[in-house]
Amino acid sequence: MDATEIGFLIRQERKKQKLTQEQLAALAGVGVRFIREVEHGKLTCQLALVLQVMQTLGLKLGIKTPDDRLQERSP
Repeated sequence: MDATEIGFLIRQERKKQKLTQEQLAALAGVGVRFIREVEHGKLTCQLALVLQVMQTLGLKLGIKTPDDRLQERSP
């Protein structure tokens, strides 16, 4: 997953919840410009703020180790 995919998921969920960028920014405590940058996959966005926006939307970020991926492939 990369910044573009995360931005796409955030935008998709925001629209699903019928929120404008302005409304999401206010709810998450960030600026509208930040929301726009995240949704467009800007690479230099602050991770803490991206996670704050995701939490506001009810999205969770999961991390898998190489061992986790190997176990998923095993029968």
